[in-house]
Amino acid sequence: MAHTADHSAATPAILNEVRPASLPRAILVENNRSFSWITEKICSIIEGKTPTWWWVCFILACFIASFTVAGITYLVATGVGVWGHANPVNWAWDIVNFVFWIGIGHAGTLISAILCLLRQKWRTSINRAAEAMTIFAVVCAGIFPVFHVGRVWYAFYLFPIPNSNVIWQNFRSPLEWDVFAVSTYGTVSVLFWYVGLLPDLAILRDRFEAAGNKLRSFLYGFFAMGWRGSNRHWSNYEMAYLVLAGISTPLVLSVHTIVSFDFAVSLLPGWHTTIFPPYFVAGAIFSGFGMVLTLMLPLRAIYGLEDLITQYHIDCMCKITLATGTIVGYAYGMEFFIAWYGANPNEGFAFVNRAFGHYAWAYWIMISCNVITPQFFWFKGVRNNTSFVWILSIFVNVGMWFERFVIIVTSLARDFLPSSWGYYSPSIVEIFTFFGTFGVFSVLFLLFIRFLPIMPMAELKAVTPQADVHGGDHH
Repeated sequence: MAHTADHSAATPAILNEVRPASLPRAILVENNRSFSWITEKICSIIEGKTPTWWWVCFILACFIASFTVAGITYLVATGVGVWGHANPVNWAWDIVNFVFWIGIGHAGTLISAILCLLRQKWRTSINRAAEAMTIFAVVCAGIFPVFHVGRVWYAFYLFPIPNSNVIWQNFRSPLEWDVFAVSTYGTVSVLFWYVGLLPDLAILRDRFEAAGNKLRSFLYGFFAMGWRGSNRHWSNYEMAYLVLAGISTPLVLSVHTIVSFDFAVSLLPGWHTTIFPPYFVAGAIFSGFGMVLTLMLPLRAIYGLEDLITQYHIDCMCKITLATGTIVGYAYGMEFFIAWYGANPNEGFAFVNRAFGHYAWAYWIMISCNVITPQFFWFKGVRNNTSFVWILSIFVNVGMWFERFVIIVTSLARDFLPSSWGYYSPSIVEIFTFFGTFGVFSVLFLLFIRFLPIMPMAELKAVTPQADVHGGDHH
């Protein structure tokens, strides 16, 4: 007691007057939903009859995906000349689309890995779909580097495998760096996604077995890898998930940094700048969260998931989009400052040409979508309007595609020699191939939401009040 009295006496008087506010934690599963309700809600999406809208979207997506198949088939049969590439623009839509799709996948890794390590529990409702989105985006991105080499049957030379001619890859080539970055990113993303699926696959296995559906029970059981939910299984699962999160975290920074080196290591005005790595990473997270909002808000409305994807989740995603969009806007301004401060006439011309040259229309679309659009998220009324948020998220993705187009095409179309200047226009084959990748992505995503749980049930249950060992005390 004497020690307590001495401690009270030693406390400054001002601290006795301060009463810090006790801020309640955000409710991540609303309406006090039970564990069984969460299981039934998520499993019913898979167990129920396939809705008509799903078939309509799936058939439409397959039709659009056939554009990519047709475009690639024609390219291989005829030659890479069917694309609109010509001097001086020898890189165009292929690399634009590659960088665009890689960027789309970044939000999945960020939500899963970095927010997991930072113990941000609001990630639980959206991480599964974001991880799946990452994998499907990498699939779409991988199409373009493989086929833009021209002779696709020689693409295996990009991989460091032994061959009879003892031909080593050029490890100083940015194309080679892309191969390593994207293959590593895709592999770790698939592992991370699959490990997180194991408990939920076991739940579906048991439910289908109880319902007498032997085939689906066997298939889900096969991929559940004998999961029984024992203490040892959970201990190994959590350790594996944590290790994969630690491995994935550097990938968020490294993959798009390496993609930015495709341009930054060159001597071309407009590309040769050290701001590219952080600028590309911020832009990738920006576009990735835009795509997460674009996909999850319709699913939230269609399946009635308002209790699981709450307004708080949307609010957090909007704020991250606002933060990364502001970083991207700052990078745009710094590019002009660096060009002016460096006093290099070629560099200065490259940026003035972007804003006021032949491609000014693309530049100002980029500025409107990437700098002005996210500023609406400062206002809570906008963040609370899901329809408006969804529309703004589409503008974010449009703007990020135009950012890659502006960086690549404007810098190449007006290079050092005015005698070689040109104007790039995509061919119909390029246009069909690119828009077909949205069909490929949609087909894969529709199959995912039909046959796999779109949310991690165990993680959702862990953030409910009844999972709190302190009896609901959240302070």
